[in-house]
Amino acid sequence: MRCSLRVWVLLGSLALLFLTSLLFSLSLRGGTGLPYLDPPSWEESRRVKLVPSYTGTHRLGPQGGGQPKTCACQRCVGDPGVSEWFDENYDPDISPVWTRDNIQLPSDVYYWWVMLQPQFKPHSIQQVLSRLFQVIPGHSPYGSWDPGRCQRCAVVGNSGNLRGAGYGRLIDRHNFIMRINLAPTVGYEEDAGSHTTHHFMYPESAKNLAANVSFVLVPFKTLDLLWITSALSTGQIRFTYAPVKQFLRVDKDKVQIYNPAFFKYIHDRWTRHHGRYPSTGMLVLFFALHVCDEVNVFGFGADSRGNWHHYWEQNRYSGEFRKTGVHDADFEAQIIDSLAKAGKITVFPGK
Repeated sequence: MRCSLRVWVLLGSLALLFLTSLLFSLSLRGGTGLPYLDPPSWEESRRVKLVPSYTGTHRLGPQGGGQPKTCACQRCVGDPGVSEWFDENYDPDISPVWTRDNIQLPSDVYYWWVMLQPQFKPHSIQQVLSRLFQVIPGHSPYGSWDPGRCQRCAVVGNSGNLRGAGYGRLIDRHNFIMRINLAPTVGYEEDAGSHTTHHFMYPESAKNLAANVSFVLVPFKTLDLLWITSALSTGQIRFTYAPVKQFLRVDKDKVQIYNPAFFKYIHDRWTRHHGRYPSTGMLVLFFALHVCDEVNVFGFGADSRGNWHHYWEQNRYSGEFRKTGVHDADFEAQIIDSLAKAGKITVFPGK
């Protein structure tokens, strides 16, 4: 009987010690409770954003307990719950356009960007952009998701597989039609279309544009920002690492600057550091995925014979894209395939 009593006393002491230890540990946490009782915003408050001041620009609240519908298209880029892989990587809070509101780059973005094409003469980004935004509007024309809107966008690449495909009329029926670098349309209307709303170029590939076309500058260095300011005003800059246009005839009110933070977001989240940096085609594709409701892709990849060349080139063996070592064409092709399988884009095969 005495042995049994001693056992019960020992067990009672251990239980008391355990309860005392538990209460003490909870008091050290300031009475916040157990981890699974933390409010939903606990993780959200600790998330580090690449770009400040964009929280909630695209997000919609749940409607009727189901998944929110972000547009009026049959399939919408922004609809969550369609692809776990896409939802994990897609961040609608990062603006693809560099504006007065996000003029300050995070330090990691800035140092990555300035090393893409290093310069000997440093410039103050703040001063350069301040001068530029006196010449162009310096704001983003793109709003939040709208469940009543269906913004259809065509991203038109320069692949030779466009020739003979006959997609011209289909391309021209989109709300936004985005083209890259040289991308001629005169003489190629049947296959490549005739309309353009956005033209993405860097200084060394820039050309004059019609008044109704948005020139989207893809800057690789501070000198590119100085050049666009000069080309739209004084014409002082004629050379970067190659000759550039002294003056550029474009609509100043439609000039947009590609955001380096968005550039790095693609490099980190999507191309996963394959290649030195993403190709211009990838930059335009993800730009569309963040400003459009439906994205259709034309003129990407090799032709049916496996050749990489431009649709306006007579020599189908002249393509240099896969030989540069700067971009990883095979990995980027896998991303495009994954986006198509996830239902976020539709790729129209060429010839």
